[in-house]
Amino acid sequence: MDLRFGDGKPTDEERAAVDALLGPPESSWAGADRGGTDTADLRWARGGREARDRRDQLLPALHALNDRVGWISEGALDYVCRRLTVPPAEAYGVATFYAMFSVRPRPATVLHVCTDLACTAAGADELSAAVAARLGPENGVRIERSPCLGLCERAPAALVVRAGEPSCPTPEGSPAPPAPEGASARPAFEDEAVQAESGGPGAAAPGDGGGTSRSSEAESGGGKGRRGRPTLHATAVCAPATPDTAVHAATTPESAPTEPAAHTAAPQTGNPALTPTTPTTPPTPLILLRRIGTTDPTSLDDYRAHGGYTALRRAFALGPAGVIREVTDAGLVGRGGAAFPTGRKWQATAAQPDHPHHLVCNADESEPGTFKDRVLMEGDPYALVEAMTIAAYATGAHQGHLYLRGEYPRALARLTHAVRQARTRGLLGDDVLGQGYAFDIEIRRGAGAYICGEETALFNSIEGRRGEPRSKPPFPVEKGLFGKPTVENNVETLVNVLPILTMGAEAYAAIGTPASTGPKLFCVSGTVARPGVYELPFGATLGELLALAGVRGNLRAVLLGGAAGGFVRPDELDLPLTFEGTREAGTTLGSGVVMAFDDTVPLPRLLLRIAEFFRDESCGQCVPCRVGTVRQEEALHRIVDRTGADAAPDIALLREVGRAMRDASICGLGQTAWNAVESAIDRLGAYR
Repeated sequence: MDLRFGDGKPTDEERAAVDALLGPPESSWAGADRGGTDTADLRWARGGREARDRRDQLLPALHALNDRVGWISEGALDYVCRRLTVPPAEAYGVATFYAMFSVRPRPATVLHVCTDLACTAAGADELSAAVAARLGPENGVRIERSPCLGLCERAPAALVVRAGEPSCPTPEGSPAPPAPEGASARPAFEDEAVQAESGGPGAAAPGDGGGTSRSSEAESGGGKGRRGRPTLHATAVCAPATPDTAVHAATTPESAPTEPAAHTAAPQTGNPALTPTTPTTPPTPLILLRRIGTTDPTSLDDYRAHGGYTALRRAFALGPAGVIREVTDAGLVGRGGAAFPTGRKWQATAAQPDHPHHLVCNADESEPGTFKDRVLMEGDPYALVEAMTIAAYATGAHQGHLYLRGEYPRALARLTHAVRQARTRGLLGDDVLGQGYAFDIEIRRGAGAYICGEETALFNSIEGRRGEPRSKPPFPVEKGLFGKPTVENNVETLVNVLPILTMGAEAYAAIGTPASTGPKLFCVSGTVARPGVYELPFGATLGELLALAGVRGNLRAVLLGGAAGGFVRPDELDLPLTFEGTREAGTTLGSGVVMAFDDTVPLPRLLLRIAEFFRDESCGQCVPCRVGTVRQEEALHRIVDRTGADAAPDIALLREVGRAMRDASICGLGQTAWNAVESAIDRLGAYR
């Protein structure tokens, strides 16, 4: 891709997709039809600074093209660059950064088959091979091996994305379409979510120009359907997937069975028997998961009837400083893995004299094995909207940015619907709850980049740049999104603010341990009878958690913290699940991933998959990570079937490369890429 504009021209379909997002171009320079215009119109660029200020629309524009056509052509990319005054080479760098985009022609339908840790252990390789034998470009389907799709409790998993025209929204309150034949059983209120996913409220994220539709009017294939109707954009989640269900979903995504309700991913909901009663974990009612399965996730009235917006009213009564004091006294720390004190982060942001302040919710959970945020967003979306409002009020922000994984279509539909309903009812907008405070939320979709879970890489992604981490200092509380003070928290951290305000800081801090307070969500998957999200107070042991999930016999190892975490042995199940307890044991709690593997899972091949993951997800910005992840994978390839003296030279090389990545990488990806491999070698005796 040259620094200059090329000769490619956008098709009418590509132009329509971009114009639907950005509005029609105002001049020939910006891409308007030159027919009948004055040639002087092409001699200068108008509104350059104003257009550059809209650079943050680059990622939504790429989504609009990908949703409509299925790939991003040179002509389409040039048109976007003209509209936003972005150099083509920079836009090309952004378009090629994300796994969900393609700058080469491909079929309109893409079947993403997860081949990450939990799915690999559940037979993802065999699934991928079986589907590839039955589908291909001749069927109008592209099959891609995907990193974790966040569906680990239903492994193996697949996601179908079919490009097409955005579905037409139905009027608010119109009846939902009938459930597809063979759809999974679900509560009656789940039908309202089907309406959102099929073009009703919540069909498209604001500013993203696309939807997550399942319309019975859509036809398979690209262009026009068999009856002359246009093909509509559609997604379908298939989990647990079999060759038959994956092929059916890929060929006719609009008739694929509906996903199970969100509460099925949280085994404790509605099952008191799964509440631990050991001396280390006295019976504690669910706090973070209490509304999941009992409240209609699409109904604002039902949310309020179950205690919703009580916390926000108390926040207004306390004032910004009082809210920060409560959060600080409660001892809340970040739940994404870094465990930084949330109150300190909020206070540092609120104290900055530079304005405006920004709030960013990191909902891009891409750590293999993590799916807790997905369950919260699908099962209790209004809780996140309320929590973001409180965080923004406390830190002096008036604009919130919710950065959501591109692989979460149902969460997108639920959250978009929740934001719209909150805005309609005066819970977002210029005068929240009549308190004179203005706040609104914009949803931004990611496009498949693990590195964007790092806060500064996420900022760059929102701003329309490659999702590469920034050097620190300055820290985000000083110069974050758009160069302004920014507070960034993940979904679980924000949702914890609600019980802090409703039950009080002292009562909240009494849960857990003095250094790790409150409840914690754990994502349990692998060889267990009841995989899913579990809520336990900090201080419960690993053995107690696995007992709730129904760990099976012949346990070989447990991976804590996901691919960036570490392995522990079956004789270490008395490990306390706290930040300080795992640290003392030489491992990490991370974001709460707990993957159990029995002795049927080949450990060397599991480590190789972890190395492949980090090689693929490295942004390539710094040499230690860019080169180190490749060398790590190469060494693990060489010793995948070796042990003892035959593997010793490469293990020595792995240690050297691992130390270099840990000491010199710019961000946490490179710094933790060696953790799981190191723990498997030293703790589990791999390759002996």
